[in-house]
Amino acid sequence: MMKKKSIYASRASLVLILCQVISALDVPLDSKLLEELLQPPTITQQSPKDYIVDPRENIVIQCEAKGKPPPSFSWTRNGTHFDIDKDAQVTMKPNSGTLVVNIMNGGKAEAYEGVYQCTARNERGAAISNNIVIRPSRSPLWTKEKLEPNQVREGDSLVLHCRPPVGLPPPIIFWMDNAFQRLPQSERVSQGLNGDLYFSNVQPEDTREDYICYARFNHTQTIQQKQPISVKVFSMDSLNDTIAANLSDTDIYGAKPVTERPPVLLTPTGSTSTKVELRGNVLLLECIAAGLPTPVIRWIKEGGELPANRTFFENFKKTLKIIDVSEADSGNYKCIARNTLGSAHHVISVTVKAAPYWITAPRNLVLSPGEHGTLICRANGNPKPNISWLANGVPIAIAPEDPSRKVDGDTIIFSHVQERSSAVYQCNASNEYGYLLANAFVNVLAEPPRILTPVNKLYQVIADSPALLDCAYFGSPKPEIEWFKGVKGSILRGNEYVFHDNGTLEIPVAQKDSAGTYTCVARNELGKTQNEVQLEVKDPTMIIKQPEYQVIQRYGQVSFECIIKHDSTLLPTIIWLKDNDELPDDERFLVGKDNLTIMNVTDKDDGTYTCIVNTTLDSVSASAVLTVVARPNPPFDLELTGQLERSIELSWIPGDENNSPIISFVIEYEDGLHEPGVWHYQTEVPGSQTTVQLKLSPYVNYSFRVIAVNEIGRSQPSEPSEQYLTKSANPDENPSNVQGIGSEPDNLVITWESLKGFQSNGPGLQYKVSWRQKDVDDEWTSVIVANVSKYIVSGTPTFVPYEIKVQALNDLGYAPEPSEVIGHSGEDLPMVAPGNVQVYVINSTLAKVHWDPVPLKTVRGHLQGYKVYYWKVQSLSRRSRRHVEKKILTFRGNKTFGMLPGLEPYSSYKLNVRVVNGKGEGPASPDKVFKTPEGVPSSPSFLKITNPTLDSLTLEWGSPTHPNGVLTSYVLKFQPINNTHELGPLVEIRIPANESSLILKNLNYSTRYKFYINAQTSVGSGSQITEEAVTIMDEGKMAMASRQVDIATQGWFIGLMCAVALLILILLIVCFIRRNKGGKYPVKEKEDAHADPEIQPMKEDDGTFGEYSDAEDHKPLKKGSRTPSDRTVKKEDSDDSLVDYGEGVNGQFNEDGSFIGQYSGKKEKEPAEGNESSEAPSPVNAMNSFV
Repeated sequence: MMKKKSIYASRASLVLILCQVISALDVPLDSKLLEELLQPPTITQQSPKDYIVDPRENIVIQCEAKGKPPPSFSWTRNGTHFDIDKDAQVTMKPNSGTLVVNIMNGGKAEAYEGVYQCTARNERGAAISNNIVIRPSRSPLWTKEKLEPNQVREGDSLVLHCRPPVGLPPPIIFWMDNAFQRLPQSERVSQGLNGDLYFSNVQPEDTREDYICYARFNHTQTIQQKQPISVKVFSMDSLNDTIAANLSDTDIYGAKPVTERPPVLLTPTGSTSTKVELRGNVLLLECIAAGLPTPVIRWIKEGGELPANRTFFENFKKTLKIIDVSEADSGNYKCIARNTLGSAHHVISVTVKAAPYWITAPRNLVLSPGEHGTLICRANGNPKPNISWLANGVPIAIAPEDPSRKVDGDTIIFSHVQERSSAVYQCNASNEYGYLLANAFVNVLAEPPRILTPVNKLYQVIADSPALLDCAYFGSPKPEIEWFKGVKGSILRGNEYVFHDNGTLEIPVAQKDSAGTYTCVARNELGKTQNEVQLEVKDPTMIIKQPEYQVIQRYGQVSFECIIKHDSTLLPTIIWLKDNDELPDDERFLVGKDNLTIMNVTDKDDGTYTCIVNTTLDSVSASAVLTVVARPNPPFDLELTGQLERSIELSWIPGDENNSPIISFVIEYEDGLHEPGVWHYQTEVPGSQTTVQLKLSPYVNYSFRVIAVNEIGRSQPSEPSEQYLTKSANPDENPSNVQGIGSEPDNLVITWESLKGFQSNGPGLQYKVSWRQKDVDDEWTSVIVANVSKYIVSGTPTFVPYEIKVQALNDLGYAPEPSEVIGHSGEDLPMVAPGNVQVYVINSTLAKVHWDPVPLKTVRGHLQGYKVYYWKVQSLSRRSRRHVEKKILTFRGNKTFGMLPGLEPYSSYKLNVRVVNGKGEGPASPDKVFKTPEGVPSSPSFLKITNPTLDSLTLEWGSPTHPNGVLTSYVLKFQPINNTHELGPLVEIRIPANESSLILKNLNYSTRYKFYINAQTSVGSGSQITEEAVTIMDEGKMAMASRQVDIATQGWFIGLMCAVALLILILLIVCFIRRNKGGKYPVKEKEDAHADPEIQPMKEDDGTFGEYSDAEDHKPLKKGSRTPSDRTVKKEDSDDSLVDYGEGVNGQFNEDGSFIGQYSGKKEKEPAEGNESSEAPSPVNAMNSFV
């Protein structure tokens, strides 16, 4: 009580929190609290105030309430106690106040009409329900009446009255015919709000006998039918015929024709009316007018505007509908009916009244003893409602007095409340249009603190996000809440925490070090309690590789990646969306672990794809757009305008660009007159252009089509345009590529490229061919030929120049004067051979030939050049003839010399020269003989190394294939190679040319040598050939020095070694066994007796088993130093050998035959540069690896 002021100041927040706690009792967060906490009754469910029931079914009047202890229920009927125990038809549901009236078992609904009210009561107070008015629904039958047929003149107005029976609730009215088809309605014929059918004017087609009004009673699911109404419309023509048939010729007769009439309102009548509507309801105003022509209705609000967004027009604008009306919608509404003859209007004065509605409804109060509080009940309405209070269902004026309570109009003030102050108060706000009833309890409790949050509740959050730790509590007075971190932590304070009134602790930005145990302490003057919760801070989920924007062609394949990183304790799920919706149910969409693949992409796959990664704590997403591109759709709607003789305008509409902008449009044309079905290129315009001015040629039946082009490709052609035939005209141009070339010595063949069909400019295309001999004063000779491309002039001199021209003409005239070209009549073979042929030998492979030109007159044609025929007669070194192969070199133009490359040294040649024209070759000049000097020889044909011994090797070689002169000697060079492949000193020996073998002695044993040999002529040394070989270690041993393959890699040797190892193991085992038995096993003797000299080499000093030496002088030969068993060394590439130089390639020549290359092969490098490799390994060679 000492802190009364502070308690009073915090009462509002306390009430809010406690109200929240009590209202939360619906959810059993703490079952013990629910069992012990007292609460006055609260009505939770009740039937509507105006309750219309189906008289054929049981009546259920609902009344449900909650409270602690559970409330009991009682009812009043028409203001007096309703004893349900005395009525066998009425029962109350268990643990409920809901009444069930058994109508289906003999009861009558009419007997239970009345006003019912439910009371729910426990020791803390009593709550009451609204007054529930029970009325059975009624769907009475139509009263029988005699309906006279309606006979009406065409153009008159008509109203068919429905007058349905009065039902509860009112029925829904509609008009149908005998076939149960709704009658059509329009501006002329429509149904009013009262159900009547209005005809602004009748027409002959309105005649029928089955206008039937139906009333549907939804509550009882029944439809009542009025007797059919007959309508007969008399037209003026038929009425005049009837009158004429009954009157004499002398009578004056004739009905007036249908006359137009100005509008007259059928409903409402008069010029003004009034309408009252309640706030929140729907306002319906109606105006239906008669007239011919049919009037049109318009609505206005005098002095204001019709409310926007709430105004609707129905029934062909004959009904004005305003929803959710308020007092501001009061006013005068005018409907105006107008046709061509005039107008009529009606003003409806609308007043909006209001049943009571809440401004502030009373709310429950939960107070501690000695606290203060208020209940406020404020309502409004039109007229203003009266406010009255009740306590536990009894008017407060006659209720038991409570000194803590004071009533002040719409407010009850409580001060210094005690537990006995607990009660349920009712506020009633009423006026003539209705009432409002609200229950609000005052619950005075004295409770020690309780924490409703579960013990050790675990909270998990993502780092850098807020953490909310709940401490849901209850206590009266309101407890104070404090938070601690850790078992012995200090109270939490500071800006890094937010403390909410409901006890929640908020950590705005949780970090990894925020994790741990937090303790919530609640205390008030009645006690103290605490609770611990746990906080875990997880790493955030991230998309480390997001899907990227993709552009894909139609029918292609595309993939979106979504690679994530997440906390190891969280299990993520990945969902893919398309345009924020689920992926299509299509097998083309393949969802992988971290990607989405779309196969065979189509246009409908275009859109935004989103990868959503969800965990129990967070969710991240990334999106990318897929743009499906394709060739554009073809243009359409081609149109030709502005047709002129030589131009026309073409326009079109572009097709869909399929997400790739159109770059250009290609226009093609078809000449249906000359080349039907063949389309030609006309022009190309930018993609932003959809019209083009096209130039036309005469006498062409044009059709055009357009092709759109984007970066993907060209569209299909558009549909062809309409055809357009241009007028004929003279040809604009002459044939091109006019030539005059004779095919025979005595003719001239004139050829040209004919004009295309559209180039003819008209029918009857022909050509005028003219010619005359040049430099001779002759007249033009002309001839007109048909549409061909060749004309032959016969009887011409041989190869003389002619002036030629070809002119086009058609039925309308000639083309412009053509230009002249020079041609020649036919050629003949040259008459003479070149003279004074001279040959100058430059070197052993190159010579130069000279000749005198022939006179041009003897060429008898176009000089094309000279041909030199040359061939080798014999080699001077071998004196042997061979097949003569002639070679030809052609020298273009009027040249008088040429180079002859590629000659063989030391050989005899012949040649002759001939002149060449377009017809062929002339006679040959006399043969000219020349010789080439000696050259260097080719390499020896082979080199073999045989008969290796400890200190000697035998060398054999073959003479050069091309000696290119007289051999003078051979030069042999050799040098040793050590185990590191380094070359030793070089030794040179000169050998006579007639020798082909040599035995080298005094060599080192078990040593590798490299040999080089080449032949020489007087000119110099030729290319060399090189090989390697090895002297042997010992004559008695099979292992030869020139063998190179590692024996350890051979299968037979491995198998043999395994067998030896197994044999030794067996002998050792047997020896061990014999020794254990006291015997002896002569291992040494047995091994000596069975020794194999090949497999078990003996040491020279003592004859015992030796080991394969790893000494430097006994290392296996490295790869590349290999010699075959026959000692014949063949050339082969190797890693460790010298470079193998091959034969050179042929030289090259200019067009005039001049030499531009060298005829020589690759030279052998100097011997010191490296060693040469040779033959592949053999089984015998393998043994040498161990020597």
